[in-house]
Amino acid sequence: MARILITGAAGNIGKTLREGLRGRYALLRLSDIAPLGAAERGEEVVRADIEDFAATRQSMKNIDCVVHLGAIPIEGPWEKILPINIAGTYNVFEAARQQGVKRVVFASSNHAIGYYRRSQTIDGTAQPRPDSRYGVSKAFGEALGHMYADKHGMEVACLRIGTFRDRPVERRHLSTWISPRDMVQLVQRCIDAPRFHFVIAYGVSANPRSFWDNRIAERQLGYVPQDSAEAFAAELLAKEEPHDPVSFTFQGGPFCSDEFDGDASLIE
Repeated sequence: MARILITGAAGNIGKTLREGLRGRYALLRLSDIAPLGAAERGEEVVRADIEDFAATRQSMKNIDCVVHLGAIPIEGPWEKILPINIAGTYNVFEAARQQGVKRVVFASSNHAIGYYRRSQTIDGTAQPRPDSRYGVSKAFGEALGHMYADKHGMEVACLRIGTFRDRPVERRHLSTWISPRDMVQLVQRCIDAPRFHFVIAYGVSANPRSFWDNRIAERQLGYVPQDSAEAFAAELLAKEEPHDPVSFTFQGGPFCSDEFDGDASLIE
């Protein structure tokens, strides 16, 4: 995997990966509709909208591995989620197939499994239980990736990313936080790993309170996180937070309680 494309490279994770992966590969091609600045040594910068299939296909010419980050990164109306997170993700996988790309790393989300209870520990075999339209779009991407792995022999890694930021700032993050350093390591492991078929891993640091058993990521990808949210536990546990019973019950937090009008007791 010598030639890497990152879609959505102007976003927060994209910027972190750009800096962390620079110089590690023969080519790092960066794609977005937002400004990316001038290309550094070993980089190429292209403007490509994942809603535009032809532009997306062209951006993948001579690429070995695509890291697909491009998306609406939060909950939104269906009219915005559909063309970018769903149709755009299809464009990425199909363009990759047509261009002979060997491997795709898909940025899924913990919101694809948000309606598991916080009392449960789940691993990469857990079936999707999305907590939002955004979460549905990520579950779709996982299913699409599995089809491209099975039908077309593409190697696909789906990363159910937790809370990506410099440091955790609320109690839930003690379970879901992933540091920038660990995010770079996880993606690099996905790019560099020996041949695999399809894997779902969690984008999370070594948090002892994690909701997720990530041994699949260690076994199949070699991912061993270096950071832990526990260093911030005393500070965060001392902070008072508004009590939202639905948010506090399920792993997806406020994505679960937003627009919620069901019966939480019926959700097993």
